[in-house]
Amino acid sequence: MHQIRCPFCGVRDEIEFKYRGDAGVVRPGPDAGPQAFADHVYVRDNPKGWHLEWWHHTGGCRQWVKVVRNTVTHEIAATGGPRDRLEVPGR
Repeated sequence: MHQIRCPFCGVRDEIEFKYRGDAGVVRPGPDAGPQAFADHVYVRDNPKGWHLEWWHHTGGCRQWVKVVRNTVTHEIAATGGPRDRLEVPGR
């Protein structure tokens, strides 16, 4: 079982968290048009390697956590709160 360091609660088992998606996606501006919003919701990359992700600590403090995780090895390089700027290796 993997362990994730919650910035609010400390190290916890992965089972307390729910994966919620890509934390690097930026919402389109209000004048972007319908296709930009459709792409924002439905079109996603499937990266191999380091990736910035959102995880929700549903079994603990219920806070949102940013996680830098390798999608191949599942190694976690960093975690932080929603406003923290995390470095993604290789970017």
